[in-house]
Amino acid sequence: MIGIYEEQINQIPYLHIVKSENYNFELPTIIYFHGFTSAKEQNLPIAYMLASKGFRVLLPESLHHGERSKGLTDKQMQISFWNIVIQNVQELEELRSVLLKNHWLLEGRLGIAGTSMGGITTSAALVKYDWIQAAAIMMGSPKITDYANALIGNFKKYGELPISNNQLQQLLRQIEAMDLSHHVDTLDQRPVMFWHGDKDPVVPFEHSYLFYQEAKDTYIDEQNIKFIKEPGVGHKVSRNGYLEATEWFAKHLL
Repeated sequence: MIGIYEEQINQIPYLHIVKSENYNFELPTIIYFHGFTSAKEQNLPIAYMLASKGFRVLLPESLHHGERSKGLTDKQMQISFWNIVIQNVQELEELRSVLLKNHWLLEGRLGIAGTSMGGITTSAALVKYDWIQAAAIMMGSPKITDYANALIGNFKKYGELPISNNQLQQLLRQIEAMDLSHHVDTLDQRPVMFWHGDKDPVVPFEHSYLFYQEAKDTYIDEQNIKFIKEPGVGHKVSRNGYLEATEWFAKHLL
């Protein structure tokens, strides 16, 4: 039987999905980040697929979402987008620490994945943490400096930015430091899968596809990097996308 457990480390609530009989065993583990304005429970379908394969899965709640919501307006949420991504990346270290402390992680076999904002988080985390052994970026951008500049441009069309130019430049420096497209070498041959619908109106399909074309040339074994394009699909991960991600992690971490 697969169990769903509501747990928390420090200020981070997360759902813990695992076969109940394996709860206390060391297992290959996936941490999956949800998208913008979504919540951790929205990713229970893929968590179930992964747990059925034998993974432990943690679904963390991002800042200002779900249980951590503080009633921000849409505009306030949009302004907070990159701070949420940055905090996700920082909190990933805390989530890993709970795995290690409780002896839940088998042989360091830890995979990271996420949808949209969660995919952006995943790409940024690959730059910062060499202990991530495999990843799946679901309709996220690995070109986060370009994406940030596009979002800033759109925001300016509707009024002034609510932060100073100095604050903006500081934020852009933080983003650049985690930009996978600026630090391709940090992939270091690790297995990475991309899924993206080619009609995505929110996160540009070209960001992930063009990055993949560049990154695959750095791989000795091209079986360790994969791009799945779904024609005609917009900003929603298909069932096929979730199945592909599940099989990807099974291949590389089980």
